[in-house]
Amino acid sequence: MDVEALVGPVIESAGLRLWDLRWGRESGRRVLRVYVDREGGVDLDAIAAVSEKISRRLDLEGFAPGPYELEVSSPGLERTLREPGHFRLSVGERVKVRTASPAGGSRSHQGTLASANDRGIVLATGGGNVRIPYAEVTSARTLVDWGSSEGPGTSAMRAGGTGTRASVKRQKRKRSKP
Repeated sequence: MDVEALVGPVIESAGLRLWDLRWGRESGRRVLRVYVDREGGVDLDAIAAVSEKISRRLDLEGFAPGPYELEVSSPGLERTLREPGHFRLSVGERVKVRTASPAGGSRSHQGTLASANDRGIVLATGGGNVRIPYAEVTSARTLVDWGSSEGPGTSAMRAGGTGTRASVKRQKRKRSKP
């Protein structure tokens, strides 16, 4: 069953975008993690509302027989970048990128994400621009300057976000038929 196809329209109808989705086993339990976002960030009320709608949709479609946990949250201020779309949405932000082989003399890079397209990214660093194809990226995430005079998350809070990660967990138990 294509989970993204089930929850994507629900998330979009709530005025949010699907950032990431993870489904699998964790410490012996099955967990569906759904990360949502919108311009300016999301707050706990938005997450709780979309969590309820996602839960209803999954129940109606008969998703995952047996118990599982549904966790709906924001990706947070320091978010993982895994797909080209994540990088495109993060252009202009400070990022940390690790590569499989050295690019520009190093495998660890920090700088401002200057551009992103379907093939890779350009990272503006103190030593100049570094071009990195997606195939070489082993991990990437945005960085927040926690020592700035404004404090952590201030710009996100001004824009209406929470400044931190917010999440809602739901225990899903398969109902037995009478």
